[in-house]
Amino acid sequence: MMDDTVARRILHNERNREAGQGRRRRKTALELAQAWSVIGIFTILAIAGLHEAGDILMPVTLAVVVGLILGLAADRLNAIGIPPMVSALFLTTAFGVVMFATASALATPLSQLAGDLPGIAEGLLDRATPLLQRFHLFRFSSNGGMDKIIDNGGSILSAVALRVTPAIIQTLIFFAALALFLASRQTIRKTLIIAFRDRARRLSAIRTIHAIETALGFYFATASLIYAGVGLAMLLIAWLGGLQLPILWAFFAFLSSFVPFLGVTAMTIALAIGGLMTHGSVVGLLPAAAFFTVHTLVENLVTPAVMGRRLEINAFAVFFAIIFWTWVWGAAGAMLAVPLSLIGMAIFQELTPQAAPKPRLPD
Repeated sequence: MMDDTVARRILHNERNREAGQGRRRRKTALELAQAWSVIGIFTILAIAGLHEAGDILMPVTLAVVVGLILGLAADRLNAIGIPPMVSALFLTTAFGVVMFATASALATPLSQLAGDLPGIAEGLLDRATPLLQRFHLFRFSSNGGMDKIIDNGGSILSAVALRVTPAIIQTLIFFAALALFLASRQTIRKTLIIAFRDRARRLSAIRTIHAIETALGFYFATASLIYAGVGLAMLLIAWLGGLQLPILWAFFAFLSSFVPFLGVTAMTIALAIGGLMTHGSVVGLLPAAAFFTVHTLVENLVTPAVMGRRLEINAFAVFFAIIFWTWVWGAAGAMLAVPLSLIGMAIFQELTPQAAPKPRLPD
């Protein structure tokens, strides 16, 4: 008798629990709309926060990405007995020296470009005016064009000066964040892993962190070598094409290659303008055509052959990420678009393992 009562009570509780679960699964259209409204409002506020706090969040995010890339070197230094803080300061200083050396190497061509800028602008205006005057919407007189540019030089310099101080502050934030992140990287890793209670989620966190570090390190090491080849090809193209400052063209070709779609487009347009100003005929378009051909071959043949499908990201997703992060953080956001996409892809593949590409078995 007692056993029957207990069994009926257990069965009653099970039915009530199933009924409760069934009731919880049923949501009205109003409740769903409220839930999605909360998500939408949170997303809008988060994007607005990223945009408004970009002066701080951008250098910190860049420092974290660079720190993840330099993580392997930090682990090697720690393995031979160097304390984390010492290795962090060494790597941060080395990175700063490389950046300073690069800026010093570009100082001479940039100063030369700044000195030639009035003449370049005047030549561009003289060449463009006859073409633009053919259209009714662009009828203007070239007389006094350069005088107006020179008269506005003070406001232009003031605008540049207003951007110098924030840039210096962001640089200091970047190097401080990079040193501190490298010094406490293992502690941050352990804290993230221990934050999960069960063993399965901790293992998932370990795999995700490892996948992020591996993807970023492999991508930047490989991409730097490939795009260095693009820069050397651009150096040869600029020299053969008779363009001024070929070293500067090579550096911009290397740097712009890290921004898919927009980088090659901006570089090709700049080469076309520079070539037309140099030669004044259709021959000036040859450097732009040569660079575009080289970059297209590299992106469609060399890069897939070296990287394979390991870091393949949907082209539309990359394009959207570039547009979004450029709007949020400007040029630095465009440079961070691909690394942030790789981080998001690593997290997505770990959270949804069924969506990850599976190897094809032989028949």
